[in-house]
Amino acid sequence: MGQNLAKMIDHTQLKPDTTKEKITQICEEAAEYDFASVCVNPYWVDYCYEKLKDTDVKVCTVIGFPLGASTKETKAFETRQAIEKGAEEVDMVINIGELKSGNAEAVQSDIEAVVREAAGKAIVKVIIETSLLTEEEKEKASHLAKEAGADYVKTSTGFSGGGATVADISLMRKTVGPEMGVKASGGVRDYEGANEMIEAGATRIGASAGISILKGEQGTSDY
Repeated sequence: MGQNLAKMIDHTQLKPDTTKEKITQICEEAAEYDFASVCVNPYWVDYCYEKLKDTDVKVCTVIGFPLGASTKETKAFETRQAIEKGAEEVDMVINIGELKSGNAEAVQSDIEAVVREAAGKAIVKVIIETSLLTEEEKEKASHLAKEAGADYVKTSTGFSGGGATVADISLMRKTVGPEMGVKASGGVRDYEGANEMIEAGATRIGASAGISILKGEQGTSDY
């Protein structure tokens, strides 16, 4: 899959102790391997934009991350600021507590606040945090993301004890249909694992092991 596979990978570094040197490194790697994006915390967006502006690697950032429990107004502001600083993709965390409380209206409104800010400027991926959800909740969250006008549904933050599974990707793909993107993130460490996710319906992979995936090697992923 080579080049096509590279353009399905968000080269990711979201740990709280990530240094500027590490951010520089992932930008250089992303440019070398022509990944779809670098996915970084909001603080690093403008720095990554400057490093990557002469490439076709996009800057992706995270919104309401990793808990999803900030207000929709906060998420909207984060989105607006990130786009102003150069982000072209935003991965937002849903309000997981409201989903589990059965408050679908609040969850959809939360997603819509981000979608409105990003309209015409950035792709929105909605992290539903599958490891915390029942099968019914996974379906509901995926459906709400689609109804809210998001571009992708995404499995995980990588910070809640579980990552992407083939079963979850299959369920999410079945729920949202063929047009919407599905992103597998968390625990995708090698070419075989990435391929399984893609065969199940994933159109994007979030991983810190992107180079190992491309080389067909076993890597170590923290996201």
